[in-house]
Amino acid sequence: MSGNKFQFAIDRGGTFTDIYARCPGGKVRVMKLLSEDPLRYADAPREGIRRIMEQELKESFPIRDPLDTSKIDFIRMGTTVATNALLERKGERMALVITEGFSDLLFIGNQSRPKIFDLKIELPEVLYEEVVEVSERVIPHQDRCEMNIKSSIMQGDTNEKLLVWKQLDETKLAKDLRQIYNKGIRSLAVVLLHSYTYPEHENRIGVIAKKMGFTQISLSSQVMPMVKVVPRGFTACVDAYLTPCIKTYLENFKAGFDKNLSKINLLFMQSDGGLTPINKFNGSRAILSGPAGGVVGYGVTTYNKIDKIPVIGFDMGGTSTDVSRYDGNYEHVFETTTAGVTIQAPQLDINTVAAGGGSMLFYRSGLFVVGPESAGANPGPTCYKKGGPLTVTDANLCLGRLLPEFFPKIFGEREDEPLDYHKTRLAFKDLTKLVNRFMASQNNKHADYSIEDVAMGYIKVANEAMCRPIRALTQAKGHDASKHILACFGGAGGQHACSIARMLGMSNVFIHRYSGILSAYGMALADVVHEAQEPCACAYTKANLNHIDTRIDFLVKKCRNELSKQGFSKDNIRFETYLNMRYERTDCSLMCAPTSIHSVDKNALNVSMFGDFLTTFNKRYKTEFGFDIPDRPIMVDDVRVRGIGFLEHVDTGPSESSSQSSIDKPRSVTVTNCYFEGGTRRTPVYQLDSLISHHVITGPALIINNNSTILIEPECVARITDDGNIDITVNIGQRKQVSDELDAIQLSIFSHRFMSIAEQMGRVLQRTAISTNIKERLDFSCALFGPDGGLVSNAPHIPVHLGAMQEAVKYQLKVLGSQMKHGDSILSNHPCAGGSHLPDLTVITPVFAPNHKEPIFFLANRGHHADIGGSTPGSMPPNSNHIQQEGAVFKSFMLVQDGVFREREVTEQLMEPRKYPGCSGTRNLHDNLADLRAQVASNRKGIGLVLDLIASYGLNVVQAYMKHIQDNAEVAVRQLLKQVAQGNAAESGTSNCVLYGEDRMDDGSKIKLAVKIGYEHGTAEFDFTGTSPMVANNLNAPRAICYSAIIYCLRSLVGHDIPLNQGCLTPIVITIPKWSLLDPEENAAVVGGNVTTSQRIVDVIMQAFQACAASQGCMNNVTFGDETVGYYETVAGGAGAGPSWHGQSGVHSHMTNTRITDPEILELRYPCILNCFHLKLGTGGRGKFRGGDGILREIIFRKDMLLSVLTERRIFAPYGLQGGEPAKVGSNLLVKANGGPIVNLGGKNSIKVSAGDLFRLQTPGGGGYGPPPESSVEVKRKARAKRRRISVEDDSILSHVNRGSVYDFISQAEAH
Repeated sequence: MSGNKFQFAIDRGGTFTDIYARCPGGKVRVMKLLSEDPLRYADAPREGIRRIMEQELKESFPIRDPLDTSKIDFIRMGTTVATNALLERKGERMALVITEGFSDLLFIGNQSRPKIFDLKIELPEVLYEEVVEVSERVIPHQDRCEMNIKSSIMQGDTNEKLLVWKQLDETKLAKDLRQIYNKGIRSLAVVLLHSYTYPEHENRIGVIAKKMGFTQISLSSQVMPMVKVVPRGFTACVDAYLTPCIKTYLENFKAGFDKNLSKINLLFMQSDGGLTPINKFNGSRAILSGPAGGVVGYGVTTYNKIDKIPVIGFDMGGTSTDVSRYDGNYEHVFETTTAGVTIQAPQLDINTVAAGGGSMLFYRSGLFVVGPESAGANPGPTCYKKGGPLTVTDANLCLGRLLPEFFPKIFGEREDEPLDYHKTRLAFKDLTKLVNRFMASQNNKHADYSIEDVAMGYIKVANEAMCRPIRALTQAKGHDASKHILACFGGAGGQHACSIARMLGMSNVFIHRYSGILSAYGMALADVVHEAQEPCACAYTKANLNHIDTRIDFLVKKCRNELSKQGFSKDNIRFETYLNMRYERTDCSLMCAPTSIHSVDKNALNVSMFGDFLTTFNKRYKTEFGFDIPDRPIMVDDVRVRGIGFLEHVDTGPSESSSQSSIDKPRSVTVTNCYFEGGTRRTPVYQLDSLISHHVITGPALIINNNSTILIEPECVARITDDGNIDITVNIGQRKQVSDELDAIQLSIFSHRFMSIAEQMGRVLQRTAISTNIKERLDFSCALFGPDGGLVSNAPHIPVHLGAMQEAVKYQLKVLGSQMKHGDSILSNHPCAGGSHLPDLTVITPVFAPNHKEPIFFLANRGHHADIGGSTPGSMPPNSNHIQQEGAVFKSFMLVQDGVFREREVTEQLMEPRKYPGCSGTRNLHDNLADLRAQVASNRKGIGLVLDLIASYGLNVVQAYMKHIQDNAEVAVRQLLKQVAQGNAAESGTSNCVLYGEDRMDDGSKIKLAVKIGYEHGTAEFDFTGTSPMVANNLNAPRAICYSAIIYCLRSLVGHDIPLNQGCLTPIVITIPKWSLLDPEENAAVVGGNVTTSQRIVDVIMQAFQACAASQGCMNNVTFGDETVGYYETVAGGAGAGPSWHGQSGVHSHMTNTRITDPEILELRYPCILNCFHLKLGTGGRGKFRGGDGILREIIFRKDMLLSVLTERRIFAPYGLQGGEPAKVGSNLLVKANGGPIVNLGGKNSIKVSAGDLFRLQTPGGGGYGPPPESSVEVKRKARAKRRRISVEDDSILSHVNRGSVYDFISQAEAH
C-alpha cells in the first residue's frame, strides 16, 4: 500500500454518489453527493475526490482545473451510467445487423407480455434504430436430414457440424451498411444465427463495417458466445447501445484529471463482482456495476469462514430493494432480464424488487397497498415539501423512526430546510379518515384506527412485501431463510431490518459501520477479474474429458496473459474453472465449479484434471431440484474460466472509535418517542460514532449513522463489535395475538401470506419437476382453497387456470366428501370435474388439522404434461371428436392413498388410451410419473406452510382471514360493476344496464352474451343464452373455462392488483345453456376449447364492456413429429387496440402467454429449419388506435413427419370497436417441396409432410379502435412506429428496474 497517497472507492448511483477514501496516514473519509448537480459541479465522483483532497491536504484545487493526481494511489469505481441509459433509452444510436428473414426477431423476443392482466400491453422500446438483413444462412448438420442440401460440412468452434446453406452476400451487405452510415449511425450489433459456433460470417461483417468507418461493432459471437440467438442478440445490442455511452463518460471523467489519469490505477466494477481496467469496461457487463459492490462488501465483511453461516444481503434504497445471497461463493446468473432486455453475461444474482423508501402508499377496496409505484427523488415523499405522495419514508417519519434533526437539511425552495413532519402528519390524517370511513361501511362496530395505527400498518405491509422475494430466493435453491444472517445496508434498510429478520425467523442482523455506503466500500475490497468463456456442446464423458480439459487450459492461459499484462505476478493470480452443465433434452443448466479430488485416482473416475465437475453437478441438481436423472447423458454447453488478480485491499479492521472498548453503558444524545405495536415507547437515540467496542444497546433505540438511521426494535439487542459494526440479536418471540375480526392491516398482510404460499408451492413444483413444460416453460399453476373448495389465493400463472381449479376442488368435495383422508392426494383432469383439457393434470390434497375430521383447507396444482396418450403425439389432436382421443382421463383418481404414491395404478390409467382405435397410451411415462411426484411434493410444501400459518395465528384467525380476503375481492368487483353501470346510465339515460357481445368461431358456432348489471348492489349476470349447441369437433369448452375467462376479464377491467379468489365471482351469476358449446356433455372433445374457444369467450366479454377490440383470438397451436420426435408451440399475433392505446404487435394475448423456443434450439433439436420469423405488417386493424400486427413464421421440414395445426380466426376476422376496422385473418399454408403446389390447410388439420416442404403460418392481427384517420399520415406514422414496442404517445420510463432470478421466475410464471 502507498501509505502517503489517497485511495478512492466510489459508487456513482442514480441519485447519490458514495465515496470511501483512505487518506495518507490511514485516515478514512466518507462522503455522499448528489450524482447530478450541474449548477455546482460537472461530475460527482471527481468533485468528491477534489473536496476530500482539498480538505485533507489544506490545499486549493480549483474546480475547473484538471485535478492533480500525484497524491492518488488508485480509483475504483462502480457506476449506473449504463443502467440509467438502458432504463431511459438514452444510449447510442445503433443498427441491428441480422440474418435475413429475422428482422423482427428481437422485437418479438420470446413473444410473452410482462403483465398478463394489462389490456394496454406495454413493452420497453427496442434498442436499435435501423435493421440490416444479411443474405447468409448457416444451419446445423443433421444425420436424420432427408433434404438434399448441397453444402460441404463445416466444423464449428463447439465441434458441432454445420452447413453453410447460403454464403454471405458481401456486395448487398456493403450497400446496406453504407445507407446506415449515411444516416449518421456509427454503432452496430451483429447477430447471425448459429454464430456462437460458426463466427466466420460475423467476423467478416466486422471487417467490412470497420473499414467503412463504424466505431462500435459488437459481434454477438464475441460479446457472449452462447447458444440462443435471442438473448445473445439482446446482449450484443446492449453492448453496442451502451459501450459508446460508457466510453464517453469515462473520457469526460478522465479529462477532469491531469494527464487523463494515465498514471493512476483506475478500475471499474463489473456486474460479476470483479474489477476491470478502464479499456475493458463495456456495456453488456456494466448493468450491475454499482449493486455488485454492495454484494462484495457484505460478503467480505459479514460472512465468517469458520462458522460458514450464509448471508442474505438486504439493500433498501429509495425506489427499490436489492436482495442477494452469499455462502462463501458469489452466486452468478448468466441470463437475466433488465429493463425488458434479456442479457447473457455473468452477473451476480441480485434480485431487485419495487419496494423502497419512496414506495407510494395506497388504500384500495379495503387493502393497504405499498408500491410498486415510487415517488422517486422528484417530487419525492410528502415530507420532501414538493407536493409528493405518502410513502414508506413518510410512514417511518410519522412513527418517530426518522428524526428530522438528524436528517440532511436539503428541502424547501432554498434546499436548506428539514423534513416536513407536519405535512406528513396531515396527509396521514386524511388517509386515516378514508380508511376509517371504509371500515365503518363494512362493519359499523369497527373501532377507528389512529394515525399511528395506519402508518404502522403500511410499514408492516411493506415489510411483508420485502420478505416475499427473500423467501423465494432461498426457497428456489433449496435453502431455509431462517438459517441465514441478514446483512442490512443502504439508506433505508436500517429502519426495517429487525422486523424483516423476525418475520423470516432470522435471529441475527449485521449492519456494517459503512452500511450507508457499502457498495462503495465493496469496491475497495474487490479484486480484478478477467473472464473467458466459449461454447462446448459435448457430453460429459470420459471420452470427451481430454477435449474439455484442453479447452479449459486454453482459457486459463488466455486469462493469465490478460492479467499478466495488467501487472499481476503469477503468485497473485488464481483461477476458477466452470462447466455449464445440463441433462440432455432439458434447458435447465447449472454453472458448476469442480469438487476438489485431492488424492483420488483420476484415472479411476470420470473426472477432469481440473477437478470433479460431475459430483458438483449431481449434488447441486439434487439440492436445487430435489432429484436426479440417472440414465440421462449430461451435456456441457459452455466452458468458463474466471481469472482473479488479487489486489491489495483496504484495511477492514477497527474504526477509530472502536479501537477502544468499554464496559460502561453507552450515552444517548437524546430521547424521542417511537411508535411500535402496543403504543408509543420512549426511545434513546445514539450516534454510532460515539459507540465503541462492547457497547450493548437494548431496544427500543435509534442509532444514527452518517447516512442512515438504524432502528433497534423492542426485544432486540445490539452489540458493537471490535470492528465498530453493529451485531443485532433478534428475539423471534411470540407473535402478537390477532383477532378474527376484520382488520385492514392484517387483511393486507394475510393477502401477502396466502399469495406467498401459492408462490412457494410453485417454486417447489418448478424445482422438482422434470419436464420442459413445467420446469422451463412453467406451464402450471398452484393455489390454496378453503374448506368449501373456494379459491383463496392463486399465484397469477396461467389465465385459463384461474377459475377452473376451484371447480375441480369443489367437484372432489361433492363426489368424495368424507372419503378423503390425511395422506391422500386426488388426480383429476376430466372437463366435467373442473378440468380445462386433458393434458392439464390437477393434483388436489386436503389439509387436516389435529382433532379435525374434515379438511380445513385444500391445496391444488395444475401442470401441463407433454403427452398423456391419445390419437396424436402431444395429446393435442386437431380433429378429435371424442374425449378418449385426447388422452388418459381421470375424474377422482386416488393418486396418493395413506401417504403411498400409487405408481402401478396411475401407470395403468395413463396407458388406458391404447385400448381405443388409432390411439396410444402415454408416450412419455417417465416424465409423467416424475412430474406427478413433483406435484404431490408441491402440495406437501403447501401443507407445511398452511400449518405454520395456523401455528402462528390459530385456525380460527386464518380461516376468518381467508373469508375476509375473499370478501375483499368481492368488494373490488362490485365497485367495478357499479362504475360500469354508472357510466352506462350517463350515456344511455336509463338505469337498466345490459351489455351485449357476440362472435363466431370459424365453423360458424356462435358465442352470445348478455351482461345484466345491477347498479345498487354491484352485481351482474353473465348470460350465454343463445350460444350454439356443442359441436362434433373439439371446440367445446368446459364450464370451468368460462369461469376462468370471466375472472380474467374482471381482473383486467379492475385495472389494479386485487386478490384472485372465489370472491371475484360472488357478485356474478353465470348462465350457460346445458349441452351448448360452453357446457358440453362429458364425452365431448375439448382440446380446442381450451386453446381457442377460451380466447373467443374473452373477446366476446371485452366486446360487451367495450374495453378493447378483439385480439388475435387464437393461440396458433402447431405440432409436428413422428415416432422419434415431437414438437409443440403456440405462436403470438396482434393485440386489440383500446380507447387510448394502439394494440401491441407480435405478442400473446389474454388466455395464454407461453414463450416460444429460441430459433437455434429449435434447429438443433428438431428436424426443421426456421426460414423466417417476423411481423406481418398491415395485418392489424386500422383505426384511431390501430391494432397490433400478426406474425409470419415459416418452417421447412428436414424429414417426413406429421404436421398438425389447431387454429382459429382463419375465416371470421378479429373485430374492431367504435368504428375501428377488423384485423386480417390468419392462414396456414403448406408449400410443397421442389416447386410443388401451395396447399391451404385450413384452420384445423393433420397432414403428412415431406422433407423440403415449407409450412407458412400467418397469425391474425388485432382489431382497431375508433374511426381510422382519413389521410395517409396514419400509414406513415405506422411505418415509423413499426419497431417501437410501446405506444407512440407514451414517453414514460421505468422508475425502477426489476431483475434477478426471482424476478425472472415470476416473469416466466406470469408468461403463460
